[in-house]
Amino acid sequence: MQEYQIKRGYTKQLAESMIQGLRDQFGAEPTASEDGHYAIAYGALLRLEVWSGSGDKTLFVDTEADKSAADETILDTNRRFRNYLQQVTGYTAKERAKKAQQVVKGKE
Repeated sequence: MQEYQIKRGYTKQLAESMIQGLRDQFGAEPTASEDGHYAIAYGALLRLEVWSGSGDKTLFVDTEADKSAADETILDTNRRFRNYLQQVTGYTAKERAKKAQQVVKGKE
């Protein structure tokens, strides 16, 4: 499971953004659970589950990968996943990595 911070301004519509992002990036309709989790299966991901936490200031993502997927499928899935995270969190991959490093440094 991974936790991603949400950029200021992106937190107001996080629930709608999570769902719409799955539709936009993966072309899949997510299934919803009673506890606010949304899940899809796409390409090299057997399961991609997302939900919000900490007053809609963080995005939680849990994935299960298909290790037997073809290389092209893996690359396509990774690209779509990165685009999804940017659409929902408002941060680029580089900015997300920097935020993650800051969190780790703060815990030490």
